[in-house]
Amino acid sequence: MTSTENIFTAKTVDEAILDGLSTLGLTIDEVEITVLEEGKKKLFGSVKAKVQITKKSGGGNTEQFVDGLLKILGIDGKSEAVDGDECLHIEIKTENSSKVIGKRGDVLDAVQCLAGAVANIGRTDYKKVVVDCENYRSQREETLKALAEKLAKKAVEKGRKLTLEPMNPYERRIIHSALANNTEVKTVSEGKEPNRYIAVIPNNARPNDRGLRYGERKSFGDREGKFGGQRRGERGGRPERRGGERRSSSGGAKRGKKEIYFGAFLGNSGAKADATPEENGEE
Repeated sequence: MTSTENIFTAKTVDEAILDGLSTLGLTIDEVEITVLEEGKKKLFGSVKAKVQITKKSGGGNTEQFVDGLLKILGIDGKSEAVDGDECLHIEIKTENSSKVIGKRGDVLDAVQCLAGAVANIGRTDYKKVVVDCENYRSQREETLKALAEKLAKKAVEKGRKLTLEPMNPYERRIIHSALANNTEVKTVSEGKEPNRYIAVIPNNARPNDRGLRYGERKSFGDREGKFGGQRRGERGGRPERRGGERRSSSGGAKRGKKEIYFGAFLGNSGAKADATPEENGEE
């Protein structure tokens, strides 16, 4: 038996397949087999059977779906799937990773949601699908953990509840887990999907504390010397008022207090992996 780039030869097709499976350490269910030469006897000698054995793609139709979706989005890329017992992991390889990831991973999350739906068509048991690009998922997880610790410290220093931007359930679990053993604060999820967010509440919070709300602006230097951001309910830079009261986004009335917003640029491939949070616009 001889082999070149997963091409195996033997006296018969069956022998070539068996030799190939043994060499690759795979089972018949894990491979695709292409018979290149049936093998036959001739008057003067014989022609050996030749087969090509290729490991099946882990993602199957899901991987093909993601590749097709990339073409629709105008992205030159290719997906590679690894099918585990509990999770199908699809890695997107592309030079235009920022377009695949999107702002704070929104495009990547959308692709993952669609891929998950495709992967579970016709299944009786749910198959988890994770779509990643340039190791974005693990980098974002580390950023969220660092952000959680930072805001917990600020919440204790100010004695005020701090609320984060709306996040998906997976990212909220990261925040909850990061602060689960913190004895100075607790975390709760508030709001309704898709705008559900986490509040970090210190043990020394003031009674009836409305909290300091998150804003997406990354500007600095508000009146209290920390961060600035356009207040919710403003139009054209001026606060919206009804009956002399400033209204918050949740409909509550506020008088004479300036809201402070805490935010973080949580990254895409454009962020510097080894830079400080301030250099990447985080706070």
